[in-house]
Amino acid sequence: MKIVILILAMMSGMGASIKKSADDMKKIKAHHELNEYKSYPNLLPEVEIVAPSK
Repeated sequence: MKIVILILAMMSGMGASIKKSADDMKKIKAHHELNEYKSYPNLLPEVEIVAPSK
């Protein structure tokens, strides 16, 4: 019974570490994509007009 509990604890720990590393990779990828835009000097932010016209 102790071996089963030990295996379950190891698998849940491994799953948590894999999930955390996947989340970290997503954050790094987004940060890297934003850093690529710094090389373009003439990019302006896109503005969406949401006010109703009169």
